[in-house]
Amino acid sequence: MINKPSFYFEIICNGKYTPSAAFPERASVKFRFFVLRSLGAFDFRVFMENDENREKKEINSEWSTLKNGYDVYESDFKTENDALYFLSAGFKSSAGYKNFIFPDYSDALPITVYKSDFSTPDWLKGGIIYQIFPDRFAKSKKNKTKIRADAVYKSDWNNDIPDYPEKPGDDFENNCFFGGSLYGICENLDYLLSLGVTTIYLNPIFEAASNHKYDTGDYFKIDDSFGGEKAFKKLISEMKKRNMHLILDGVFNHTGVDSVYFNKYGRYDSVGAYQSRKSPYISWYDFKNYPDDYACWWNIKILPSINKTSSSFKDFICGKNGVVRHYLKLGIDGWRLDVADELSEDFLNSLRISAKEEKSDSVIIGEVWEDASYKIAYGNRRKYFRGYQLDSVMNYPLRNAIIDFIISGNAEFISKTARSLYLHYPKSVSDVMMNHLGTHDTERILNVLACDGSSSMTNKELASYKMSDTDRTRSKELLKLAAFLLYTLPGVPSIYYGDETGMEGGRDPFNRMPYPWKYQDTEMLDFFKTLGMFRHENKEFSDGVFNIIYQERGLFIYKRDDIICAVNRGKTRTVCCKNAFTNIYSGEKSTLCSDGLHRMILDKDKFAALKNNHKVI
Repeated sequence: MINKPSFYFEIICNGKYTPSAAFPERASVKFRFFVLRSLGAFDFRVFMENDENREKKEINSEWSTLKNGYDVYESDFKTENDALYFLSAGFKSSAGYKNFIFPDYSDALPITVYKSDFSTPDWLKGGIIYQIFPDRFAKSKKNKTKIRADAVYKSDWNNDIPDYPEKPGDDFENNCFFGGSLYGICENLDYLLSLGVTTIYLNPIFEAASNHKYDTGDYFKIDDSFGGEKAFKKLISEMKKRNMHLILDGVFNHTGVDSVYFNKYGRYDSVGAYQSRKSPYISWYDFKNYPDDYACWWNIKILPSINKTSSSFKDFICGKNGVVRHYLKLGIDGWRLDVADELSEDFLNSLRISAKEEKSDSVIIGEVWEDASYKIAYGNRRKYFRGYQLDSVMNYPLRNAIIDFIISGNAEFISKTARSLYLHYPKSVSDVMMNHLGTHDTERILNVLACDGSSSMTNKELASYKMSDTDRTRSKELLKLAAFLLYTLPGVPSIYYGDETGMEGGRDPFNRMPYPWKYQDTEMLDFFKTLGMFRHENKEFSDGVFNIIYQERGLFIYKRDDIICAVNRGKTRTVCCKNAFTNIYSGEKSTLCSDGLHRMILDKDKFAALKNNHKVI
C-alpha cells in the first residue's frame, strides 16, 4: 500500500483550487496545510518573507479540522503589488521543532505575485513548436539563393558533414553552408502540419557571416543565403494560410564584428564603432583599449557584447521604429530571446512594452536554463514572470528531468522537478513553457539516451560516428517514452528539426546536420504523428490542471484534468484502478504491466478521485 506523506498543502486563490504558488496582485489566498496527526504536532506557525527588503512576518494560522488522519491548518494571505516572497512553516512535536513547507523543499517555497493584467497568448497553448536551423532543414526545389563568396558550400546534402574545429572551444569560422533556405521551409509546411506543428521557431535569419547567424550583421536585413526579404514574406504568407505562427530568434546581447554596427573589416557602407569613436554606434560597445580590446560574449572576439546601459541600442531594438516592432508588423508572432539572463531589466521591460503594444498576443520566450521564477543572474534576482518581461522560457530543467528518468528509471527526480516548476510558475506561464528534448545547443536526444560515449569522443571521431543498430533500436524506444512525457506534461512541446525522424549527432556542429529527407525513419515519424494527433484531440493538454498521482522507482503517473498519463520504466508491476488504461499504441484497454517492455499509457475516459483508488501489487 502507498505510505501517506507526513505533510502536504493545498492552495486556494480567489475561492478556487490552484496548482500554482504564483498569484495576481490583490488576490485572496488561502494556504491549507495537512499534518499527519500521528506526528503529535502543536504550535503550528507560518511565515512570509519579502525577498526585496528581507522583512519576515508571521501570518495567522488556525487549526481547522481533522481530516483522514491529518490535522488541517489554514492561513490567509492577501497579495499586494508584484513581488517575490518565501513561505515557510513549522511546528513542534515530541521530537522537537520541525521546519517544513513541502516534501521537496528543505527551506521555503518561493511565492511570485505578478501584475493583475499579466497573461500569455492563447494561440500557443495546446500547440506544437518546431525549431529549425535554417541552413540545414530544406533546400528549395524552386528558388535558388545566394551564397557568400567567402563561404564554403557543401553540395552533397545527404553525405557531406559540416566543417569542425580540431577540438571544442577552438576559434572557428562556422562559414560552411548546405543551402537550406526559407523557400525550402515554405515547400515543406504541409509536412510540418502532418506532425501537428502549429508554430515554427527559427534560429537567427538576419544577415550575418556565419551559418548560425548569432553574429548579427544587419538586424533589418534577412540573409540572402536564406532567400532575403522576398522569401521571408512568402514564408509568412504561406504559414498564415495554414494558421501557423512564427517566432524569430532575437540576438540582442551581442552583434558580429562583421556588421553594420561594428564593421571591423570595413565591408559595410557605414562608420562602425571599430572604425571611429565618432561612430553613431560607439555607445553600443565597451572598449577597454580602443579599438582592439573590447568586451565580447564569453571572450569570443567575433561577438562584441552590447553595452547594457546604451539607450541608443535599446531604442534601436525596442523603439517605435525598432527591430521588435518591425518584424511584428511584417507578420511574426513573437520572439525567442537569446541569453535572456544577460539582458538588463530595463531592456527586457522595454522590449515587452514594445512587443505587446504592437501585437498584444505576441509571445516572448527567454533562453533561461534554470528555474526562472526566482533565479539570480549576475548578482540580481530576475523578475521574468511578474508581468514585465517574459511569457515563457525554454524548459531545460524539465528536459534534464525527463532524460534522467528515461535513462535511470528513477521517477523521484522527474516528479520533484515537475512539481516544483509548475508550483513556482504562474499557471498561464506553465501552459506555454517551451518544453524540449534537444536544441541547437545540445547533443541529439537519440545520442543522449543511448549513453553511447559519444560525448567524450573527439570531433574527428564524431565526424564519422554512427550508432550501432542495437544502440539505435534501444534509444528509439526510449525516445518514444521521452516524447510521450514531452507531449503530455504542461507546456508546449518543441521538436528540434529531425528528432522526429531519429537524427543522430553529437555536440555542435554535429547536432546541426542536414535533415535526412531521403533517409527518414518512418517508424519514428509515425509515432510523432500519433503523439501530435492525441495532443490535438484532447484539449486537456492546452491548459489542463496537472497533478502527480503516483511515483515510485520506474513508475510515473500523472493527470491532466481527467486524462491519466503513465510511463513505466521499471520492472514488471501492475497498477489497479477503478477504470482501465488505454494503450496509446493499440487503443486497447490494459493494465500498466511492462513485462520487461517500456510502455506509455493514455486514458481518454473520465476518472474521479483516482488519487485514493489505486495500489501497487
